[in-house]
Amino acid sequence: MENFYLFVAMCFFLIILPGPDTAITTKNTLIFGRSGGLKTAFGTCCALLIHTSAAVLGLSAIIVKTALLFSVFKYIGAVYLIYLGAKTLWALRKKEETASVEMDTKMQFENTSCFKQGFLTNILNPKVAVFFLTFLPQFVDSESNTFIPFLIMGITYTVLTAIWFLLYVSLINQISSFMKKPKAQNIIEGITGTILIGFGIKLALEKSHN
Repeated sequence: MENFYLFVAMCFFLIILPGPDTAITTKNTLIFGRSGGLKTAFGTCCALLIHTSAAVLGLSAIIVKTALLFSVFKYIGAVYLIYLGAKTLWALRKKEETASVEMDTKMQFENTSCFKQGFLTNILNPKVAVFFLTFLPQFVDSESNTFIPFLIMGITYTVLTAIWFLLYVSLINQISSFMKKPKAQNIIEGITGTILIGFGIKLALEKSHN
């Protein structure tokens, strides 16, 4: 492995760039609190570990180089992001006063899906596979065995992502008293839903990598 510290620095800047994972984590933190945000981030990190394993075993290369498989993952991921965005906007439109007991029950049920949303948003994004196969090799000697370096870098990227989301969720939760005001939350949920749909459309329009 070459330039490990440069790799870590590059990872940091790439991780903090807003994307679908950040959007869904923000939404779930605002709606379900710190617990919901952390569950979403945990789902994202579990998906990253699977992407790491796939890159190490060469499965990501097969997906990226096979137009059909890439397209299948791309469109499933795009549809899922659009679904989450549309669901957020629909919930915003249909928001009504609810009895506290019913709301608590709904919140507990929805909170359990935060992990699933974080996991599926990341695992169904073929651009993550492309990232692992184009970014990681730049820090490995082409003539050496890539198994251990890819594994170390994948785990490092996942750990850094977990640390970032832990800080990010804590920050969002700290300022949530303002952001959870009905008007502010409606604006944020509307923006988040629109962003998720935008990411879904953008993903669907991405060209296959051959």
